[in-house]
Formats: sequence, C-alpha cells, structure tokens
Amino acid sequence: MGNFKSEAAALPVLYGDTPTLFGKPFVHPENLRGQADVAVSGVPWEGTITWGTWSGCELAPRTIRQASARYTGFLPEYGIDAFDRLQLVDCGDVRIDMQDRAASFAAIEERIAKIVDAGVFPVTYGGDHAISYPIIKAITERRGETVGIVHFDAHYDNKDEYDGDRYARCCPFRRAAELPGVRTKSLVHLGIRGPRNMREQQEYAQSIGATTLSINDVRQQGIDRVVEAAHRIASAHTQGVYVTVCSDVLDAAFNPGGPTDPNGLTTYELYRALHYLGQQENVIGFDLVEVYPPNDPNGVSSHMAVWALLHLLVGMAERKGPRA
Repeated sequence: MGNFKSEAAALPVLYGDTPTLFGKPFVHPENLRGQADVAVSGVPWEGTITWGTWSGCELAPRTIRQASARYTGFLPEYGIDAFDRLQLVDCGDVRIDMQDRAASFAAIEERIAKIVDAGVFPVTYGGDHAISYPIIKAITERRGETVGIVHFDAHYDNKDEYDGDRYARCCPFRRAAELPGVRTKSLVHLGIRGPRNMREQQEYAQSIGATTLSINDVRQQGIDRVVEAAHRIASAHTQGVYVTVCSDVLDAAFNPGGPTDPNGLTTYELYRALHYLGQQENVIGFDLVEVYPPNDPNGVSSHMAVWALLHLLVGMAERKGPRA
C-alpha cells in the first residue's frame, strides 16, 4: 500500500487501480496527528452469511473509492466545499483475515484506536455490519467516555447469535449494548421496517431501553423531526454520538447494490439526516456498511455511499468554519 500516482487517473492510488478516497493523501495511521481532521479506513470484511449467499461486501471499500474519483467536496445545495474546511486523508484498508475473526476485529480496534488517539474523526467503509462492534468498542475504550448510537437500518441487528456466531452481521448492536461505554437508553434504531426482523429483536431493544424510530415514524413525522429526536436521545447522558448506516435503510429502489428491502428511506431523507448529524458537535465517528458490488454493475450504491459521507462532511464543515 503506498501513495504513488496512477498515470491514467493522476490520483494517488492505494493498490492496483484503486485511488485514495477523493484522491486525498494517503497517511499511515501512525502519522495522523496534526495531519488531518477526518481519516477514512476500509474494512473488507464479510463474515457469517445470514441470508442467501455471499454478498461480496468486502469489495465495497474498493468500489466506493473508485466511485469517489469523479467528485469534489462541493455541494451546491449548501454552497460549501467540505475540503475547504476539513482535511481528509485515506489510511487505506485494515488488514483482514477472513479465516480469523478475532484477529481481524483486533486489527479494526487497533486502527480506530490510532485514529482516535490522534484526535481525528474516524470514517469507515465496510464490509458487513459486524464491523461496527469493534469500531464502537475502540472508540469507547480510547475516549474513556459514554457514547450513544444512531443506527440507520431496516433491521435491529441485535440478535444474540446466528448459527453459533455471536459476532455475525445481525449481532453487532447486541454486542455493543454489552459494552460498558455504551448507554443502552441512548441507542436509537432509525428506519426499522419489514419482515426480516423478529419480534424477539424488538422486545430485546425495548428491554434495554433502546429507542425504535420506524419507517412509519419517518413518514408520519418527517425526517427532520425524526433525526432531531434520534440525536437528542443518543446525546442524553453521553459524551459522544456514533453514527452507523446500513445501506438497506434505503428503499431498494435507491440501493441496487444492497439487500432488497423495499419501503425505506429515500436518498434525500438519508442525506438530509446525515447533514444534520454532521452539524452536531458531539458526533464522534461514522461508518457505512453492507454495499454489495457484485449485485450492482453500475456502481449506484457505491456512489450513494460517497454522497452520504459528503453530506455528513458538509455538515461538519459548516460548524467548523473556513480553515485559516
């Protein structure tokens, strides 16, 4: 992995034809302090398959970076270029061993710990949703603070185990709820819907005091009121709020490279919510997971993932102000 130029794209590349995100500099995690406001990592992990067959989500960090090559940081909707105010760098992918979940999760924790210790905002592209657990674990341990979580998803992802695996992609928020640094009454599941959930999952969320804001809440109240409520709940008695997005929070029509779950958010609703959260001082990290490139030959969901981050970053840029 290195910071060299591709003659074709004239952008720094990480490996092969994969550029750094937005063509921003590659910085080794050991050298982050004073070099960045935001550090991006890829986590090419796909663990236990919980429905159907292999999804290929471990390919997403590559396709998302490739999609980003066509974009600036400027959103005319807000009249702001995020990169005028924020220094973003790419730390490359976490080293993953598909045959060794424990070692892979330890590597994720180590990466996030280095970013947090450097005082930099961590952004992570998965991979499957299991990766949120080691990320949140590292953040709570390194910051030594209690955090809340805003979890955008069609599904609770709070099963205790799947086929004997307690760290499958449907389990991360059961494991996160067990962390001493996570306040379970400040865990918010936003966008929940559909028959791939189970009654026991909703009952577990209720039992730990977590909040469910379903797709019906969004439709009845509007995304602005719902995300404001989600942030308020996640902020209560916590020192930071972590934001995690599963691609299937979106309606399947907007997410061809994700699970086929209809009746979800529009991209407008997701981006508006992320822009709002980016404006909040206590948001301390972000991930986006479950993009499946093999299902999406046009890369629509990879581009969606780039735009999602840009809306969060523009919100962050608005509160930061121009760089000196």
